[in-house]
Amino acid sequence: MPLLRNPMLSVPLLAVLLALVGNPPAQAQVLGPVQRSLPSLPLPATPLPGALPGVNQQAVDQLLRRPLALGLKVQVDALLRREPRRVTVDPSGAPILRGEFLVMGLSDAQLAAVQAQGFTADREAAADATLGLDFMVLHDSRGRSTRKAMRILQQAAPDATLTYQHLYLPAGDAGAVPAAGSPPPASAQPMRSVGMVDGGVDPSDPALAHARIEDHGCSTPTASRHGTAVAARLVAGDAETLYAADLWCADQVGGATSQLVDALAWMDRERVAVINISLVGPDNPVLARAVQVMLARGHVLVAAAGNDGPAAPPLFPATYPGVIGVGAVDARGRVLPESPSGKQVAFCAPGVVGSGRDGLRGTSFAAPIVARHADRLLDAPRPGAAAQVLQGLIGEAHPSGFAGRDARCGHGVLSPGS
Repeated sequence: MPLLRNPMLSVPLLAVLLALVGNPPAQAQVLGPVQRSLPSLPLPATPLPGALPGVNQQAVDQLLRRPLALGLKVQVDALLRREPRRVTVDPSGAPILRGEFLVMGLSDAQLAAVQAQGFTADREAAADATLGLDFMVLHDSRGRSTRKAMRILQQAAPDATLTYQHLYLPAGDAGAVPAAGSPPPASAQPMRSVGMVDGGVDPSDPALAHARIEDHGCSTPTASRHGTAVAARLVAGDAETLYAADLWCADQVGGATSQLVDALAWMDRERVAVINISLVGPDNPVLARAVQVMLARGHVLVAAAGNDGPAAPPLFPATYPGVIGVGAVDARGRVLPESPSGKQVAFCAPGVVGSGRDGLRGTSFAAPIVARHADRLLDAPRPGAAAQVLQGLIGEAHPSGFAGRDARCGHGVLSPGS
């Protein structure tokens, strides 16, 4: 088969063919090690020559042309090119705000030592008062390199918890949201509340016609396509109160750790039981502590697991213990090739809305379906809620086709109407 000898086509084509013959275990094994290379391969714009026996060539062509949801690395690379003065990466390659650092447990003496080295400090009073984190944002006023600034901070405050101001990015594409039709009929259920941490929400979207939206994070709320699409999946026409925290406020750079923690603190003050986070990024000790506090206080956190494929390392906050991580399947229940694999994936849900280049795709749009299921099981935060809701969701999930827990879809698949 000469087609498979083409070094630029053989790996993705083999993955596609395995998907077509309907062999999920083989599909997962092959896609695992190659997924991260798929978005960068030049895919053909015309039908491939030399159709293979027994294979639907038209289906192969369509699958090869179909764009995958952007993985984290692709988004980081684009952000670095677009905002090099504001964004850089930490030693592990995770995106961070240049010249900003987070610290927990800084004594007065250490604060003075840090300030003497040219750092200014902003105490995150709201998060401190609500979640008890005792953390500050430190700004380097001298423009030093990230490595040098961190080294100076570690020397000035050796007993404090120091980290970077990491950025958390969308776990799905929303370049062109499909045109919406008439608003879905409102549910007869009494009004409930649900939360989301994302970009801004457009209240004119038909799926939000019956919702009451409470905004947080921006002096002037500004809608984003990603945030609106996630909100539409989360509310789906019901008369919900949607607590929507915007981490971007129309800025090209957003999703900072301190903003995410502030949003969680706001959700805690408002007693929002279930919170959807369709964002991904690295492990961060300040965020980890905030998540622990939220879970201990009885909130349920549902998070998209990312779009870097089954061979990629786990992303956060979906991977934190107690958070319900979500992968994605298509309309036929097949796992999206870019959906991750591992213990961090508790469930899958449909992650494709619309079709072609005008559609939406990614675990971003699967997570709110699971969050919506969770919201039906919990009306207010209460101790032990995360474990209880998880068991309830397991009972509602459809088997993913594997015996026991599946690395790609965890406990099974949750559908919008199930």
